[in-house]
Amino acid sequence: MSTIASTGPSLVRLTLLHARYQFIETLRVPMAVIGTLVFPALALVFFVVPQRVVAENPVYATQAVISLAVFAVMSNSLFGFGLAIAENREKPWDPYLRTLPAPGLARVLALLLSTGGLGLLAVVPVIAVGGILTAAEASPARILAGFVALAIAALPFMLIGTAIGYSMPFKAAIAVIQIAMFALAFIGGLFLPPLLFPDWLEVISRFTPTRQARELVIWAVEGGTLEWWVWVGTLAWIAVSLALALALFRRDEGRRYR
Repeated sequence: MSTIASTGPSLVRLTLLHARYQFIETLRVPMAVIGTLVFPALALVFFVVPQRVVAENPVYATQAVISLAVFAVMSNSLFGFGLAIAENREKPWDPYLRTLPAPGLARVLALLLSTGGLGLLAVVPVIAVGGILTAAEASPARILAGFVALAIAALPFMLIGTAIGYSMPFKAAIAVIQIAMFALAFIGGLFLPPLLFPDWLEVISRFTPTRQARELVIWAVEGGTLEWWVWVGTLAWIAVSLALALALFRRDEGRRYR
């Protein structure tokens, strides 16, 4: 008589289930969702729309919308991953979850789906405001390509947020994320176009994940030539931040079970 081995839920099912409850938990704090969705669009309204030289120029306006879209994804990734992980580490519920017969990969993928999906959703108001109040323009196919590029460009920020969350307590993570977010945004050319940078700052800017993300999305939306340092830098940041996040996760796990 043949026996049928019983198997537990699949990785996909566990990931979707965990992502669902993480998203519901996020929705229980409406201000967190509203801030994520509204702040980048408000930045576009207050800092770009009044500058008619930028807002009425299709090229400048499109690049400004892209810069704030990258900022929306970056801020959501750093806060969503960094603060969520740091906060969960201080709760007794997190060690309990680690004892359950579910792979840690399911939790990581669920966080990518819930928090990463909310970050991409935050781009929609930016695009809507840019399309209505500025001369920014792009075809639907180019906008879709821009979303794909944003999803790729968000990976380093998600992993950096993960590393911060596993390396420090919640209160310290808040300060570090705020400093890192605004520093990367400024040096990466999200607040001020890199064309206005002095030569030395423009060179430094190319080594930041924000500048690389900006140029990658601009290339996806507007076309043209993609500089080699953009994709090489993006891959390098993904590799380094992934290695750092994994190392810090294993160190944190080792400390918990000593």
